[in-house]
Order: sequence, then structure tokens, then C-alpha cells
Amino acid sequence: MGKTADGHQFFLTTPFEATSNLHPGGEYVALYLFDARGNLIEAKIDDFGPRKSLDKDARRKLYEERLKELGAVKFCRIEVVPFAVERFGTTFGLVVRKPEETGDVWAVEVQPGNYMAFFEPWDSGVYDT
Repeated sequence: MGKTADGHQFFLTTPFEATSNLHPGGEYVALYLFDARGNLIEAKIDDFGPRKSLDKDARRKLYEERLKELGAVKFCRIEVVPFAVERFGTTFGLVVRKPEETGDVWAVEVQPGNYMAFFEPWDSGVYDT
């Protein structure tokens, strides 16, 4: 995550859906691009299929291509607005979870996979994995 030379913010990541008896899971590359105020401009999400058939080299290559597409970047903290987009029948993004869904606190979770969760204070930069 960081900022581009033209002032946009970005979050490039590899979200996943866990394998279960009902679902084969999924592996993805996601590039989220935000304006300077943190509003989502674009979500490029690529599906690499279930983990058991994942071509790790192909996923890494696309990840590196997506990063290169951004041009010169500065890796740093970003501040963005929570968002959710639907792709491949799955919700992606920084998704708000209300207190009744997470106990007694608000949370923002990176989905799918819930592999990062943010809690108040929102500007602390601290997250849970």
C-alpha cells in the first residue's frame, strides 16, 4: 500500500476464500485504487481459482505487473473510505462490520478472507490478523 506519483492511493493484495466442504475456495490478486481523499476509483480483481490448483508463479507475476502499472510509488500508510465490490460472486474490499456482528465494537475487515481487521482509533495504523 502506498501512494502513486499522481497523488492516488493504492492497496495491492492477495485476498482469498477459505476452502470448505461447500466451496473450493479461491485465490485472487486485487488492486484497489483511491483518490487523494480515500474514495475508491477502481478495483482490479483477478481470479486464480482454488488454492489446490493455484499457479503461484502466475499470481506473483500478475501481482508484480499490477504494481508496475502504477508507475513510481511510495510505500506508506494510506487513509481510505471503507468500500465493498462484488466480483465472482464474492464481496471484496474494506468492509464495515457493525457491533452486533463483531461483539461490541465496530470493525473494518479486508474481505474476502478477513485477513486484516481494523478497529478504533481508525488512524492508529494498527490492525489485527
